[in-house]
Amino acid sequence: MRKEYYRKAKVPVRKKGFVSNLGDKLHAYLDIHAHAFFSSLGRLVRAPFSSIMTIAVMSIAIALSAGFYLFVANIQQLTDSFEDSNHMSVFLKEQVSDQAGAKLAETLRSYGNIKDTKLISRSQALTEFREYSGFGAAIDALDKNPLPAVIQVMPSSESMTQQQLEQLRHTLSQLPEVDQVQLDLEWVKRLQSMLALAERGVTLLSTIFGIGVLFITGNTIRLELHNRREEVIIAKLVGATDRFISRPFLYTGFWLGLLSGITAWLIVTVMMMVLQTPVDQLSKLYDGLFNVLYLGFIEVIALFGISTLLGVSGAWLVLVYQLRQLNPE
Repeated sequence: MRKEYYRKAKVPVRKKGFVSNLGDKLHAYLDIHAHAFFSSLGRLVRAPFSSIMTIAVMSIAIALSAGFYLFVANIQQLTDSFEDSNHMSVFLKEQVSDQAGAKLAETLRSYGNIKDTKLISRSQALTEFREYSGFGAAIDALDKNPLPAVIQVMPSSESMTQQQLEQLRHTLSQLPEVDQVQLDLEWVKRLQSMLALAERGVTLLSTIFGIGVLFITGNTIRLELHNRREEVIIAKLVGATDRFISRPFLYTGFWLGLLSGITAWLIVTVMMMVLQTPVDQLSKLYDGLFNVLYLGFIEVIALFGISTLLGVSGAWLVLVYQLRQLNPE
């Protein structure tokens, strides 16, 4: 045994090289981060009530932002479906008979920039109004039919520019039989303007909710830092840096942001699933022009990333200020 011991003792010990030292440092660095990563999650699990309350408030704020975004995206597909609908409605004067209207429709069909026309007589207009408006009794009480004949004009090309459409409308409005010309695309433009305003509102609301998430996360980290004040002071006394002390708190913000993003995605998905059936029924009335849109893969990843970034940022902002104020006595 002694010979074996001395034989081992005489073996020279080689010094660790640069690569070995770098590997040890990397291994120690990963161990420290792994410990902070899982220990921060463990602290959240050990305080379930406060953790759930914080995540619930944060997820509701994030879900509201994502919900408004999806609402605008779903309405946007209506304008995408109708943006090529450049039909015109030519309202004839009251004294124009149905025969004269039919002759005018045939004449307009010969125009080079008009593809087709369709005459809706005064009696047909009255029948459709009585059927779909629900004011049939009021119409029957009138002495005469107040509705004019209408010629639906379909331009020759769906790709006509707005200037060409305006020129065609001006030409039609100059006809002696015509009372008014309405371009069906105008209501789409109004809807697009309202959607542009809604998109701006979504951006503002998302900014406000994002700031709210920052404050919620920051306040949570501030309370945890206050509860662990003595631990932090002792760590500073033995030489721990602010970066080392901040690491578990930053991971706490990470977990809060990530879990809130996942919960917000679940909330928004359930909301859209609840609306799926009535929206499908409404879509059938419009020949299936739109469907319920959900968050796509890229959008979900962006949601998780933004919520996580907000959680980490809120924790970091509080730690930068609080650790400077917290000094060992």
